[in-house]
Amino acid sequence: MIATHNEGKRREVAELLAPYGMDVVAAGALGLPVPEETEDSFLGNARIKALAAARATGLPALADDSGFSVAALGGDPGVRTADWAELPDGGRDYAMAMAKVAALAARFPDRHAWFSCALVLAWPDGHSEGFLGEAHGAWVHPPRGERGFGYDPMFLPEGGSETFGEMEPAAKHAISHRARAFALLREACLTA
Repeated sequence: MIATHNEGKRREVAELLAPYGMDVVAAGALGLPVPEETEDSFLGNARIKALAAARATGLPALADDSGFSVAALGGDPGVRTADWAELPDGGRDYAMAMAKVAALAARFPDRHAWFSCALVLAWPDGHSEGFLGEAHGAWVHPPRGERGFGYDPMFLPEGGSETFGEMEPAAKHAISHRARAFALLREACLTA
């Protein structure tokens, strides 16, 4: 089970797990409530989500907490990435959020940015294991591409010529923060 209500994350996690013959069910599809993310780290918030789903279902649960960080903004939006896109009606507008990032960061010469992804695998007994992956690059504005989700169209990975929003999914999965966290999870499973 994937402890998420975010369709973009569910889709990417399902694509990363597909080679292992695993189907995923999202917490949102099971009607589980969204737990409050009260931690100030990606690993802390992923642990909250994974443990809540594992305890509610009695099944192991995998949770992802991820975000976009800009060096010129002191690492913001960071752990509060989704909050920067929040609308008064509870929806999210990532075009607005990307414009806000660009407006605030444009006055600084540093274009360094990165995505972080924390994966936590939790069991109903409360045991959990966490893995953190990052993808570094630069922020660009205006955003480019219609693929991916969230801040993908404004992130150009190191050495790349396409933003995450322009890349084919397979190309993104080969280098993304989520793929790097999955590689650490896979390595831990193989050596356990």
